[in-house]
Amino acid sequence: MDCDCDYILPTMDGWEQHYQNCSTVWFKDYGTEPPKNTDGSIRLRNKHLSRLHHDVLYHLGLDTENYDLPAMFGDVKFVCMGGTKYRMKEFAKYIAKVLNIPDEGLVNLTKHSHRYAMYKIGPVLSVNHGIGIPSMTILLQEVIKLLSYAKAKDPLIFRIGTSGGLNIPPGSVVVSSWGLNGTLKKSYDIPVMGKIMEIPSIFDKRLNQELLYLASKEGKFSTFAGGTMAADDFYQGQARLDGPFCDYTESDKLSFLNTLVQMGVKNIEMEATAFAAFTREAGVRAADVCVTLVNRLEQDQVTPSKSVLLEWQERPMVIIGKYISKYCEKISSVK
Repeated sequence: MDCDCDYILPTMDGWEQHYQNCSTVWFKDYGTEPPKNTDGSIRLRNKHLSRLHHDVLYHLGLDTENYDLPAMFGDVKFVCMGGTKYRMKEFAKYIAKVLNIPDEGLVNLTKHSHRYAMYKIGPVLSVNHGIGIPSMTILLQEVIKLLSYAKAKDPLIFRIGTSGGLNIPPGSVVVSSWGLNGTLKKSYDIPVMGKIMEIPSIFDKRLNQELLYLASKEGKFSTFAGGTMAADDFYQGQARLDGPFCDYTESDKLSFLNTLVQMGVKNIEMEATAFAAFTREAGVRAADVCVTLVNRLEQDQVTPSKSVLLEWQERPMVIIGKYISKYCEKISSVK
């Protein structure tokens, strides 16, 4: 069976010679119907949604009654998410240049919610998700519903952000292979009605390979593949010594961080497990691409100058921009 996913690059030496489409893999893993409709749009698995007269996407300031979501978002192929409103507006401007689309008068499509900022440039949505899993998953789940209602075909979701590196130079980019939670499990553990639901946090392998191939052509910085620990806290949750509370020693910290290194973890941030888990549950191909601002084996605080940090933060944008550009070139050549 040939894969029906939209891949931008041919199979290369060292890559899997056969990769089943994501719907088939999902069916094999879960034993229920795949999450995609025959046209490639997302099939929402929550049966209760069908009982609603209309659905309010509260945190996006949108709904299915007063907005023509297919007309507004039906052509979306890529969703790019990141922490701050500023960064994602800058990404929207950047991708407009990459795709040669005018960016005059960028409009925040979620301005009525006063919570997030979302911009649309051609087939690309650029939206901020705040800091940490709770804020990110609120946005992500409503975006998944938005894409489903809009009947967007085979969308891909990227998260771009910053992180602390482990034994790699600051300014390096990490493409996450999997997410590791605070108890060192490759899952997102969420309490649901008094019980812990464990959802595997594994990213799409083929998408990662494509991104790494494009990144390998970039000579200005290094890109690594590996695990990403997603912490629920910036300080103790990441074994920092500079927070207001700390009851462990520097030796304890280094022992823990070296354990992560031995497990294959390349960086630490605050969203990867839930991002991998929920996109996988939705049957949506996704990737987490973050730049590192510090080598946590050497220090805790982020000390580079503002200009250096801004330059580093553009590096994940460069890789994702190359991917989107390559995809659009492929589509144009087919037409």
